[in-house]
Amino acid sequence: MIKIEGIAAFVAVVESGSVSEAARRLRMSKSVVSERLADLEKTLGGMLLHRTTRKLTLTQDGTAFMERALRIVHEIEEAAADMAERRGTLAGPLRIAAPVTFGRMHLGPALYPFLARHPEIALTLDIDDRRVDASSEGYDAIIRHGPIADSRLVAWKLSRSRRLLTASPAYLDRHGTPATLSDLDDHRGLFYTNRGIADWRFQTPTGAIVVRAKLAMGINNGDMLRDAAIAGLGIALLPSFIAGPAIREGRLVEIDVGYRPEAESVYMAHPQGRNPSAKLRAIADHLKKAFGDPPYWDPAG
Repeated sequence: MIKIEGIAAFVAVVESGSVSEAARRLRMSKSVVSERLADLEKTLGGMLLHRTTRKLTLTQDGTAFMERALRIVHEIEEAAADMAERRGTLAGPLRIAAPVTFGRMHLGPALYPFLARHPEIALTLDIDDRRVDASSEGYDAIIRHGPIADSRLVAWKLSRSRRLLTASPAYLDRHGTPATLSDLDDHRGLFYTNRGIADWRFQTPTGAIVVRAKLAMGINNGDMLRDAAIAGLGIALLPSFIAGPAIREGRLVEIDVGYRPEAESVYMAHPQGRNPSAKLRAIADHLKKAFGDPPYWDPAG
C-alpha cells in the first residue's frame, strides 16, 4: 500500500530540488526523507528520480507520477484545512513567496498579528526578489509589486501603488533638478536590475515612453537602491512603499518631470485552476485592511 508520507516526501524533494532542502521544509532528518522516498519507489516498482552528486532529476515514471502526487498532497492538506475551517478555525500549511524589501518593511509587520490570532496556520514565507513560478514551485500564492505578466495566475489587488522618481537633495544641488523627460537623459540613473534598464516607463497622452538615463549603478535589492539614492549616487525610480519614509524625513526628494510613471499595484496571486483556501482569502482580506487605501506608506497619503 502506498503511504501518504512517501508521496509527501517525493513532492517536497521535487519542489525543493534536493533531499536536504525537502528535509528542512518537512522538519525532519535527511535520512527519514530518503527512507520514505525509497519505500515509495519500492512500492511503485520503479525509479522516480535520477540521483547524482550534483542534482536530482525526474525519471519518465517520476514525471508522470508527480502530477498526480501534487494533486493528492494538495487535496489532503485542503481536506484537513476544510475540516478545521468548518469548526471555525483557520488551520493548515500555507506557502507564500514575497519580495525582500516589501516583506521586511510591510508584509511581516502586517502578518504577525494575524498569525498570532490564528496559531494553527503553518505559514512558510519565502522572501526572495527573484520571480518565482508559483505553479511549478509549489506556492499557494505569491505577493508582488508591479504589473501582472503571468496569465496562469489569478491576482487579488492588495493595495494601490505608485513609483516615484527620487534623488537626494545633495545630488540635485550638484546636478540640477530635471524638469522634463528629456532632461533625464543627462542624469545618472540607479536601476533595479530585476526589472532591467528599460524600467523607467512614463505614461503620456500618446502612450508609454521609456527613458534611459546614464547607468550609474544597477542593484537587485530595493533597500540598497534607496540607500544609493540617499547617498547621492543618482536618480532612482522607487516604489512609494520604499521611498515614502525617506521622502517624509527629507533624505529623498520626489522629482516632477511632468508625467507619472506607469501605475502599478501590490497584489497577491495564486495559480489558476486552484481553489484558494479560506485561510489564503482571510490573509488577503487582512492585508488589504492593514495597508489601507491609500496605503499608509504613500507620502502623499
